[in-house]
Amino acid sequence: MSNTNYPSSSTQPANKPNNNSRNVLIGLLAAGLLGTWGYVLYDKNKTQETLQVKSAEVSYVATARDSVQNIYNEALTRLDSLVGSNNTLTGQLTDRQTEIVKLKNEINGIIRNRNASTADLKRARTLIASLNDKISGLEMEVARLMGENQQLATSNTVLTNEKQQLTVNLQSTTQQKDSLSRTVDVASTFSASNFQIKGIDEKGNGKEKETDKAKKVNKLIVSFDVENRIAQSGPADMYVVVTAPDGQVITNPSMGSGVLATRNEGERQFTS
Repeated sequence: MSNTNYPSSSTQPANKPNNNSRNVLIGLLAAGLLGTWGYVLYDKNKTQETLQVKSAEVSYVATARDSVQNIYNEALTRLDSLVGSNNTLTGQLTDRQTEIVKLKNEINGIIRNRNASTADLKRARTLIASLNDKISGLEMEVARLMGENQQLATSNTVLTNEKQQLTVNLQSTTQQKDSLSRTVDVASTFSASNFQIKGIDEKGNGKEKETDKAKKVNKLIVSFDVENRIAQSGPADMYVVVTAPDGQVITNPSMGSGVLATRNEGERQFTS
């Protein structure tokens, strides 16, 4: 047998197992690679879905927060308009305002919390609804108080008018009374008439004799009638004014002369 450089046919079957192992390994690697890619794609899709859900939740919470803020602003506008235009009623509404302040503080705490949950915002909506109920009650109370104040103002106006009318009537009555008093005062003055003057010659022994001779007259007796229909009966003071030919009042303080106040002439001397 001669030797050649060509491999014999008996050595070829020995390489087939190696090729099969290599193919199996390549297949396993390909399957693993495909599985890894599949997992990566699946995980990426899940991550995107999670991000979308989170984004939707954030968007929903933001929208819910804005909605809560809007309805809260509307409630505050009602409250400010109500209280701002009725400062005179503030003292009468203290209890109701205290309850409203508590609600406002709790609502503000939720709205300012950037991490507020959906449940927190739902709680805020409930509180705002309660706040609106309080404001509605406050509006009714303000309307009632304003109605009462209006009635009081009307009554006060009526009383003021009546007082003014009474004052006018009182002034008129006072004037009438003063006028009547003056009339009565004038009417109560005695009216003197039928004057008679007699000259008397009084002797040393006290005897008196009427005389018409001036040189013998040392005493005058004056008589007259007085009349008054409204003066009360009883003693009354009478003053006599005697004037000399020169118009001067004859006075003698030792004989009871003095000064009296007259209605029309002021103070005037009287003889006795």
